[in-house]
Amino acid sequence: MQEMSKPQVFLQCLLLLLCAELFHFTLADVGVAAQYRPHIYVFAGFMNAATACSGNDPSPFPSSNLFAAAGEGTWDNGAACGRQYRVRCISASTPGTCKADQTITVKIVDRAQTSVSRPSRDGAALVLSTTAFGAIANPSAAWVNVEFAQV
Repeated sequence: MQEMSKPQVFLQCLLLLLCAELFHFTLADVGVAAQYRPHIYVFAGFMNAATACSGNDPSPFPSSNLFAAAGEGTWDNGAACGRQYRVRCISASTPGTCKADQTITVKIVDRAQTSVSRPSRDGAALVLSTTAFGAIANPSAAWVNVEFAQV
């Protein structure tokens, strides 16, 4: 068997990397993400948030404000509570809405169907907090298409 030269090895490695980039496989889902403001109120000096996951306990909310409500396909009979998802915007009805190369991690703290604050679009797979939505897309958009995967 003939030994390959360094340029041949380099070209094979380059070809392999190119193929890996062209045929990128992922275990992510694709769906619509809307945005909402959770129902948060202050009572006796303490912040309370009425959610399907934790009732009036605000402790599940991450300090980063990167959280979401799960749509019915993601809800999983409540098992989604506390799960974290990596989310990125992939498209929208208005070009330029997505923030390129921005990926965030959100924590599920509520159920979209029963949230006190209504999402900007019904039927969304994820309903992102306004902070989370604004991190991946123009916040003036009502919804975007996203790729998301459980972390």
